[in-house]
Amino acid sequence: MKKLVIASVMALMSIGLVIAPTLRAQDQITIKDPAEFNAYQAATTQTNPAEKASALESFLTTYPQSVVKNAVLDMLVDTYQALNSPDKELSACSRLLQVDPNNMKAILYSVIIKKQQCIKTTDAQTCDDAGALAQKGLAMPKPADISDADWKSQTGIAYPIYQSTIALDDAVSKKDFKSAIDVYTKELMLYPPDATKTGQALVDTLNLAEAYAKPEARDMVKAVWFYARAWNFAPPAYKAQIEPKMEYWYKRFHGNLEGLNDVKTAAAQTLFPPATFTIKPAPTPPEIVHNVLATTPDLTKLNLEDKEFILANGSPADAQKLWAVLQNQLTPVPGIVIDDPATELKVAVTTTASVKPKEFVVKLTTPALCSAIPVPPSDLKVKEAQDYILANGVKADTDAMGDLLTSPLHIRKIVIDPVVPAIKVAVTQDAKDNNVADFIVNMKEPVSCKDAPAPKFELKLQPAEELDATYATFTPVAKTATRAATAQIVLNGGFLQMEKKAAPPARRRPVARRRAR
Repeated sequence: MKKLVIASVMALMSIGLVIAPTLRAQDQITIKDPAEFNAYQAATTQTNPAEKASALESFLTTYPQSVVKNAVLDMLVDTYQALNSPDKELSACSRLLQVDPNNMKAILYSVIIKKQQCIKTTDAQTCDDAGALAQKGLAMPKPADISDADWKSQTGIAYPIYQSTIALDDAVSKKDFKSAIDVYTKELMLYPPDATKTGQALVDTLNLAEAYAKPEARDMVKAVWFYARAWNFAPPAYKAQIEPKMEYWYKRFHGNLEGLNDVKTAAAQTLFPPATFTIKPAPTPPEIVHNVLATTPDLTKLNLEDKEFILANGSPADAQKLWAVLQNQLTPVPGIVIDDPATELKVAVTTTASVKPKEFVVKLTTPALCSAIPVPPSDLKVKEAQDYILANGVKADTDAMGDLLTSPLHIRKIVIDPVVPAIKVAVTQDAKDNNVADFIVNMKEPVSCKDAPAPKFELKLQPAEELDATYATFTPVAKTATRAATAQIVLNGGFLQMEKKAAPPARRRPVARRRAR
């Protein structure tokens, strides 16, 4: 998101109108050395800013302890400002502060430049330096030679800038958003009401909203208010960037966008929310569930995601109310296949003594995805098939096959088929986003690896490939810091319906034509 920023040059120009020039205190100073006086006159009367900056720097190099050093540095600050050279301007301010540590102009201009550098780089040390200078500016006492009226005018401009800079340092460098909120609030209270609709006050109204949205200091109601306030007065290009955040936090707290226009209208009238301002919170998940159950005549018509939401978030009584309808009912299970490892070998052995094969189920020592299971030998390669089963099967199961795995002489063929007994599917969007299964389907008959859908395959409804099964059990899973509450739903008796290919169009038999006589 673009940042609303005020150009430092414009800010400095406005400040320069009210900051009394340092020369005032040095107007009566006499330069006794004629050469120094001539050099001073030559430098200060230059009309070209670049030539003037060069002459002033040359004067300071030649006369580093001049009695007019403060005045020359002050002019140098203004000259570099006119040249739009903030780095050199900051250098001049720093040198001025070395000889006059409480020079308000040097402090203020340094704060403004360092603040812009902090915004641009987000470098912690740069931000901390700006914040420390701003703290110094706030603590500076009124100079004896400045009237109360002038001091009030100067601090009326300087103090909000200091507070804004300290808050920025809190947010960017220190990540202390609670402190940033406190300081932004103090800053915004310094402005007249109309001044908060533009400029730095409007920028920091948006920054205050951003701070209220951070996890460490989250207050969604106040975040929405200050987003709405900033949105009301932002230029059109920025409205389009502020609006999605305002709507996101309002919807997250309230549940929908109903009533947001009323908040926008109220925020346009005043900077801070009235003490009575509230936003009605969204219903809790259990409340949503209870309302759905109360207003849905036929619970079987709910989609699968809604059923999972109810089982995951409803009160025990509400979850059981839905489960009483679902249990033992057949349902399609559309979703993304997360995992369906082959865990068994289906083995059929045909001997010379019998035409009918003997069938066995041999558990794999290392279950794996079908793509990772070694390809079984062809059914006529008996010795290779025996070795394959012995190498990959659990010993208890291979022992049960007896001499069928030790002698190939009386065996005609061995058919080996790795099979998948269960398919794990992500049905809800939350499960898909987290790549975890929320539905586990135990197949009625294990599925051959040749037919099993691979992970990431999307099961749909017929005529696409469809998985069907019967509801068996469910277990609510509590929410975590990264996942919403879910339900682990187990279904039995699963079976796949393969994709129905569209039949090719029927070919019409040519119509015989009579030959004309």
